[in-house]
Amino acid sequence: MSKPKASTKPGTASSGHPIVSSAHLVSPRSAEMSEFEFGLIVAGNAFHRWITHCMSAAGLKDLTALDVLVLHHVTHRARDKRLSDIAFIMNVEDTHLINYSLKKLQGLGVVVSSKNGKEVTYAPTEAGKAYVDRYRDIREACLIDALKADDALNHDIGQLARLLRVLSGIYDQAARSAASL
Repeated sequence: MSKPKASTKPGTASSGHPIVSSAHLVSPRSAEMSEFEFGLIVAGNAFHRWITHCMSAAGLKDLTALDVLVLHHVTHRARDKRLSDIAFIMNVEDTHLINYSLKKLQGLGVVVSSKNGKEVTYAPTEAGKAYVDRYRDIREACLIDALKADDALNHDIGQLARLLRVLSGIYDQAARSAASL
């Protein structure tokens, strides 16, 4: 029996092959992009699982990841938000998905709507703010404490966040290009 070949690239399996979810899409010009996409899939699913469990632990059960994110965004900076602004900031094209979450959150009594002329805006209720505060406490205890971040790790996380924003712009541009084909 032969030993597996040691990887020559960081982030690759011991066989030397990139760790990807769709080998048929790997480009010879950037196998790393396929590795990134697989990492994004796995991290995205883990993040969604985390935020729904964290909010459930805070007392709001049976919310989807989008519901949790909408509640956080509505609470963000203590300013009322319009549906279109929420969708724009969250980069969600289908505003009906945001609208559905807002209606669900209103039904739970954590978000309230108000009308100013023709515009409808949304804000958290006191109960909504309390759930978000509890979520923050749980996040601090379960996630931030486990991270044990130092200045160097926090710098790396910041760099990664900037890279993700750049890549989201590239993916958006590629989506527009593909839509025009």
